[in-house]
Amino acid sequence: MQKRALICGVSGQDGAYLARLLLSKNYHVTGTSRDAQMAGFENLVRLGIRDQVDCVSMSLTDFRSTLQVLDKVRPDEVYNLAGQSSVALSFEQPVEAMTSISTGCLNLLEAIRFLGQDIRFYNASSSECFGETGGRAADETTPFRPRSPYGVAKAAAHWTVVNYREAYGVHAVNGILFNHESPLRPYRFVTKKIVAAACAVARGRKQKLRLGDLEIKRDWGFAPEYVEAIWRMTQLDLPTDLVIATGQTHSLREFVSAAFDGVGLDWSEYVEIDDTLRRPSDIAFSAGNAALAQRLIGWRPQFNMKDVVRLMLEAELGARGAVPPEEGACEKGEGIRAVRDDASPVNTVR
Repeated sequence: MQKRALICGVSGQDGAYLARLLLSKNYHVTGTSRDAQMAGFENLVRLGIRDQVDCVSMSLTDFRSTLQVLDKVRPDEVYNLAGQSSVALSFEQPVEAMTSISTGCLNLLEAIRFLGQDIRFYNASSSECFGETGGRAADETTPFRPRSPYGVAKAAAHWTVVNYREAYGVHAVNGILFNHESPLRPYRFVTKKIVAAACAVARGRKQKLRLGDLEIKRDWGFAPEYVEAIWRMTQLDLPTDLVIATGQTHSLREFVSAAFDGVGLDWSEYVEIDDTLRRPSDIAFSAGNAALAQRLIGWRPQFNMKDVVRLMLEAELGARGAVPPEEGACEKGEGIRAVRDDASPVNTVR
């Protein structure tokens, strides 16, 4: 029989790629949004799968709404990718972060328990739960010490999943994913901000890119590969929480350099440091050890940070002048000589 999957947060980067993956595996996919009639689901459109995904309205912070949707859809698998997704925004809206992430996760788990259906549940945990690890790559045994409201909320949701698994026998897993990027990242994320700025300058637009701390180090992977890991761990008969990461760490300075190098520019001529963009508390070093995932689900990444930057650049250039909304449109200029103007559009990225 055809499996049924419910993706909460289907309009986001991971939700859209996961929907595409599940469709390729012959799943019937339903995605949720707080207002499905008004949502554009642009990422599903960009991937060419909007008409293949049923979209329904659901408020994860409302238990009745959550219960009604699960009872109607009757999914075999539920993927919780919803809630506030920005670490920086969580410092400005900590209550929203806690409510949308931790309460939303709790409502899904309680609805599954209430219905008594045989449902496998995946929760998007986060590397932000670890906080500082003393320069060591984190694995499944590393203690949590989050340094942001986002991380605190994710840690609360993580342990809620563990509790429902141990106390109620719910088949539930946490994917502890480290940073993963793609052309579907919105412009509010620093990685997309960097790539968009590099492309805009290459097209001849004179502008400066303002960034905070260039010395923070992150483990960056490619989102389509990470959703493959999400699906694989959900298929485990014995639910196990897994770290998903490349194991390679690069500074934000290196990411910036790779982006501007990709369009033939010297980043130092266009980047300004703005201390107001520094977070109240941040993680200096973040890296993951995905050895257990390699052993249990046979997953290992094929793309590194420079690959991710290249794919994001190609998609941004293929968008024919795409720049951050607040920057307005720009025309291609002489500075574009160093890049291909026929770069592959986003829906051809593997």
